[in-house]
Amino acid sequence: MTAKAVMVLGTTSGAGKSWLATALCRWYARQGLKVAPFKAQNMSNNARVVPGLDGKMGEIGSAQYFQALAARRVPEVRMNPVLLKPEADTASQVVLLGEVSRELSTMAWRERSEKLWPTARTALHELMAENDVVVIEGAGSPAEINLHSSDYVNMRTALEVQAACLLVTDIDRGGAFAHLFGTHQLLPADERALIRGYVLNRFRGDAALLAPGPAQLQALTGVPTVAVLPMWRGHGLPEEDGVFDDTSSAAGPAANGVLNIAIVAYPHLSNLDEFQPLRGLPGVRLSWVREPAQLAHMAQLGAADWIILPGSKAVASDLAWLRTRKLDLAIAQHAAAGRPVLGICGGLQMLGESLLDPHGLDGNAPGLGLLPLVTQFAQTKLLRPTTVRFETLAAPWGPLSGVSAAGYEIRHGRTVQHPSLATAAVSLRGEDGDPIGWQQGSVLGWYAHGLFEQHSVMQALFGTSAPSLDSVFDGLADYIDRYFEPGFLLSLLEPTVLTAVPTAVSTAQPT
Repeated sequence: MTAKAVMVLGTTSGAGKSWLATALCRWYARQGLKVAPFKAQNMSNNARVVPGLDGKMGEIGSAQYFQALAARRVPEVRMNPVLLKPEADTASQVVLLGEVSRELSTMAWRERSEKLWPTARTALHELMAENDVVVIEGAGSPAEINLHSSDYVNMRTALEVQAACLLVTDIDRGGAFAHLFGTHQLLPADERALIRGYVLNRFRGDAALLAPGPAQLQALTGVPTVAVLPMWRGHGLPEEDGVFDDTSSAAGPAANGVLNIAIVAYPHLSNLDEFQPLRGLPGVRLSWVREPAQLAHMAQLGAADWIILPGSKAVASDLAWLRTRKLDLAIAQHAAAGRPVLGICGGLQMLGESLLDPHGLDGNAPGLGLLPLVTQFAQTKLLRPTTVRFETLAAPWGPLSGVSAAGYEIRHGRTVQHPSLATAAVSLRGEDGDPIGWQQGSVLGWYAHGLFEQHSVMQALFGTSAPSLDSVFDGLADYIDRYFEPGFLLSLLEPTVLTAVPTAVSTAQPT
């Protein structure tokens, strides 16, 4: 190993690990160092297409994709050797070094973990040998004692490369000091010794009011608090998981000229990070919809609102969810009124007439019938970056006519025109000339992900675009440079000096 490993651990999921790791990737890259991100295993339905093994394309979690770009590196499968894509509450598709493994996907969790660790370990050591710094992201909490023996994503990875670890907590949730103290105390002594600093994330107010908490915590654990990061909602980095339910910057729900965009938030939605450029866009209000009443309310505002059906990891199941909530009727009424409906990948498949699943991958189901298309799921997943060009489109999607853009495809579905129905207009073709998008009336569907990240598409639809990713990464690096203790981030690259760490702490008061 030639690199130094810096690892971001969290007291909980959603504490801020992903964005902090991204900021560290850009910060260290700006020091002139060769940096690579790494996460042994990610669980997310947000994935990106990247170079894989043997000249093939593979997929990794979106967080590591963005971290690689922040590090000024080409993303590749070793940066996230294991990706778990949830398909149900108790089942996930396993993607190993970019490729789906059906055998591992059906294996019991603990048995599977022991088979996955050797591959993750090899990828980690290869990256350590090729770089100056490897920024590692943990998963969830390292102190889940029921899972500790089979958890290779957190402290097994940290011990493997003697990583200098930061432990971040979301102070906005409350209980931050208890989270930090409890996490530290539940770790074995050799793992506690790797924690170099605590980070309090999403703090509101005067940091001086935290005293004497950080000092008391250091006295109890031997670990200093090295950064208090103020709440920052508008940093511009896509969310790692979950929908973002905060409202956009558009002024008021009934403001004149505001375009209301509703994204249907079904249970297995995927690739939601591609909608980040719409957040905070002037004149746009982005909402996540789970009930027909929400769509009805938007219609009452009198705005020219859109409905977007995003990607899905379980299209047939999410279609059943739509119907249970009668969202299918609301979407049909919206389209019948001539209002824009857009389906992307799985959303496109839902808009068609039917889903055919001869291999048992997703499920057979009738579609919403808003596009005259039929989708059949193939055993082989199609993974490819793609350059697309829009054909001549009719209103309300006319501004996209002739626009070229770059995106990516990640799908099992293969979609064709229904032979017995009126032909839909081909709206989009991939670089091989095959149709990957169709329009009928106000309903449009396409297979390419990431088009809202393209300046050409945003300019055509909205007359403006979001800040570039590169400026977002620089903003993250500036932010942590401002709030971390001076010199601390560089000190993490120095050899770890082991000091006495409390093995058990009693906080009981004398009687």
